Amino acid sequence: MSGSFYVDKSSFIKEWWEQDDDVTLITRPRRFGKTLNMSMMECFFSIKYAGRSELFEDLSVWNDEIFRKLQGTFPVIFVSFAGVKANNFRGAKDGIIKAIANAYNACSYVKESGVLTEEEKSFYDIFQDYSVNPSPEKRISDLVVTASLQTLALYMERLYSKKVLIFLDEYDTPLQEAYISGYWDELAGFVRELFNLTFKENKGLDRAIMTGITRVSKESIFSDLNNLEVVTTTSDKYCESFGFTEDEVNEALNQLGRELCWDVCGIGMTDFDLAVGKESIIPGQLQSFWIQACLIRIGQTRVPTAWPGGLFERAELK
Repeated sequence: MSGSFYVDKSSFIKEWWEQDDDVTLITRPRRFGKTLNMSMMECFFSIKYAGRSELFEDLSVWNDEIFRKLQGTFPVIFVSFAGVKANNFRGAKDGIIKAIANAYNACSYVKESGVLTEEEKSFYDIFQDYSVNPSPEKRISDLVVTASLQTLALYMERLYSKKVLIFLDEYDTPLQEAYISGYWDELAGFVRELFNLTFKENKGLDRAIMTGITRVSKESIFSDLNNLEVVTTTSDKYCESFGFTEDEVNEALNQLGRELCWDVCGIGMTDFDLAVGKESIIPGQLQSFWIQACLIRIGQTRVPTAWPGGLFERAELK
């Protein structure tokens, strides 16, 4: 892509795999590269990308023979709740169904593989028909929706004789909307059951990752998931996998033939710790973009992956 550069974060693949956690929840502010990393994970592990070694040959993960052999060897389900934004429960449920329908469509080859019964094949049609035309007479029961990802995982395990990886991006988008719009209790119960069946009571699951902006109270959404590893902005785990490190910032600027002069701001990279809510790291130096992002940590040479209207535009580029 013209005018762009790529920062190698493929070490995240190796670090996550070697941790061997059942289900990992990773929270970071907006623009920290969560979706990009989830896309990378799908491309690395998914059987759909088997034989696509050229995607990773120049990256750090390819230096390890174990991971060269892992590439393209797992059935993968990728789901994004990024577009699930509604002002009522019915709208949110419809959005979740559409997101799940997208996952079923991406795995449509399972339907045609010959391993499913006619009744099982109808799952694909149910979600596809409803996502296109969510009319009241086609309404799908909560039980069917909450069990849908578990069901798809079991279908894929049957086809490949191998448990699946599930990557759920922006898990908390519908929950934020529910809190703002006043239907939290209704959606929380629905999502709790969806997560329980997908990430806990799922015999077709090998491992999973969820990403989001916030860590929702464990007592409300994750109460059934005693296998959940929570990694927040203040955790050391994966601390260099999201956002840019100081060295990565300097290298990016070097590629552009420019240099960042930190002295203009009167600060150094290691001087930062944590900025939460309306409190700026440097009073008057952070614009509303960063305040809306809610949480920034640069204490361990961790900085945001996007720089609009914020600190770096106020530093001097030589």
